[in-house]
Amino acid sequence: MSSGPGGAGRVSSDRMSLLVKIARMYHEQGLRQPEIADRLHISQSRVSRFLKEAVSIGIVRTVVVPPPGVFSELEEAVRDRYGLTDVVVAGPSTEDDSAVLAAIGGAGAAYLETTLIGAERVGISSWSASLLAVVEAMSPRAARSAEVVVQVLGGVGNPRVQVQATRLTDRLAQVTGGTGLYFPAPGVVSSATVRDALLADPYISDVAAAWSTLSVVLVGIGSVQPSPLLVSSGNALPEADLELLREAGAVGDVCLRFFDADGALVETDLHERILGISAEALRATPRKIGVAGGPRKFEAIRAAARGGWIDVLITDSFTARRLVA
Repeated sequence: MSSGPGGAGRVSSDRMSLLVKIARMYHEQGLRQPEIADRLHISQSRVSRFLKEAVSIGIVRTVVVPPPGVFSELEEAVRDRYGLTDVVVAGPSTEDDSAVLAAIGGAGAAYLETTLIGAERVGISSWSASLLAVVEAMSPRAARSAEVVVQVLGGVGNPRVQVQATRLTDRLAQVTGGTGLYFPAPGVVSSATVRDALLADPYISDVAAAWSTLSVVLVGIGSVQPSPLLVSSGNALPEADLELLREAGAVGDVCLRFFDADGALVETDLHERILGISAEALRATPRKIGVAGGPRKFEAIRAAARGGWIDVLITDSFTARRLVA
């Protein structure tokens, strides 16, 4: 007897009738295997074998029908194209920034609430509209889903708004039940000497030491062309630094570690002035979740995926289609 597809032609009509009967009782009538065994006066193990045979010869076929707004095939296409571990695609109705942020915020929140477990040591980047949308969409859990939440980058831009960097860490710590570890320092300083002096502070060095112990890191993906919101809020790098990065071929960043279109690290003077997780420690983190979407971020998202800066991507359907085009 054939056990592969198409084997139905070599099954006797009497046996075929029994296979169909058992399959309909189980799949259509909702009877459990012990009930079927009692009704047909056969053993439960035979019922189980018959059900497996019904699948193997094509009597029973499993069909997954995604409802509208679910993009499983698109997620798989992006995942396979870039060698990612997982991809989550949200479906905003338009590419308007607010629609994209709302959609990926909800999708990111659902992903984290499902995949974070109690022993996680979670790193989170500095201020990001995408990350803020995610953590604000999360609901506090009855059981703790993280052991510790660690800020991995200092505040960026105007000193008056750098306090926003701790807002993300604080909110994620609240909803996961984890202990928050804050990094009370600017993300960019004037020189490597200043950076090293700040890292010598005992509290700052303790937080920095935790970066190598992370099990997961949640990051935004930045573009070298900051959004009007970032510029107006004061959370952007100085234009002089951005211009040097563009001249060096940078297209985007993760935690202020800038990379070119192929995802290769771009090292400028800025690289030595960053107070945040190193490129090596970031890449060594077992799970790197990147959250970003919208046409302005496309090139940066593609480069981050190409360069191995992220393992998991949470983005919008418009961007995902471009990524596989």
